[in-house]
Amino acid sequence: MTDSPVKPGRSVEPGRGPVRLAGLLRCDTPADADLVRLHLPNHERLSRAEPGCLCFAVTPTDDPLVWRVEELFADRAAFDHHQIRTRASEWFRATAHIRREYNVTAD
Repeated sequence: MTDSPVKPGRSVEPGRGPVRLAGLLRCDTPADADLVRLHLPNHERLSRAEPGCLCFAVTPTDDPLVWRVEELFADRAAFDHHQIRTRASEWFRATAHIRREYNVTAD
């Protein structure tokens, strides 16, 4: 990754808690890992540019088939917008079959 996943100067709206997503993206094959590496830079760029995205990081682990995913959005509306945009993206079309083990929490 070349850009910092944290956007300075962003704050959560009063009365609305942030939404966090954390977990793992698990590829079954090296070919799936290649798809992640190919499509991830654009997915990160687009996600970080979304209104309400406070943090977006997808980082490799010691296992070449596994990435750690950490996302933080200002509120539920921003998180939902991200989910909708992602489902319509080239990233999702290319990686929808890859296992996602995520936990989503709201403050």
